[in-house]
Amino acid sequence: MKLLFASDLHGSAYYTQKLLARMDAEAPDKTILLGDLLYHGPRNDLPREYDPKRVTALLNSRKNEVLAVRGNCDAEVDQMVLEFPIMADYMALFLEGRMIFVTHGHLFHEENLPNFGKGDMLIHGHTHLREAADRGAYFFLNPGSLALPKGDGIHSYAVYEDGIFTTKDADGAPLETLDIRRNG
Repeated sequence: MKLLFASDLHGSAYYTQKLLARMDAEAPDKTILLGDLLYHGPRNDLPREYDPKRVTALLNSRKNEVLAVRGNCDAEVDQMVLEFPIMADYMALFLEGRMIFVTHGHLFHEENLPNFGKGDMLIHGHTHLREAADRGAYFFLNPGSLALPKGDGIHSYAVYEDGIFTTKDADGAPLETLDIRRNG
């Protein structure tokens, strides 16, 4: 199974088009969006080519390829225009015998961990800071933000395949990897 994870598009038509291009190039089984899809939020600058209506049309064109969780900037009015569910606060995946807890990051995060077991994984966006880490007790992944990255400023997403998560820049160049196949 191959999965693509992207977060924090914040209404950027430019980076949503980049996302669709990466979906074409990567050919994942599903793309998982980690929230903050249409609105830029009061603490963010407007992203490049801010156009929530265009982002809506672009994402709806791929509605059968996408799963999503709700971000803190996502609202019921967004769900009214998007043709795939976005209002769940989290989802659970099971990969490599591990529970993968997927959320936006404003409710559950490393300071407020969900209930999971040793060796499980937390994936969230929200901070716009890319990170892939083995914390010993659990694995952690934040794919960063395609539209409004913080930290090193690299626009990024992540791909899962064969037990390995790889963060990549917006053009698909690998940045770092996280292998979750270890025991325990």
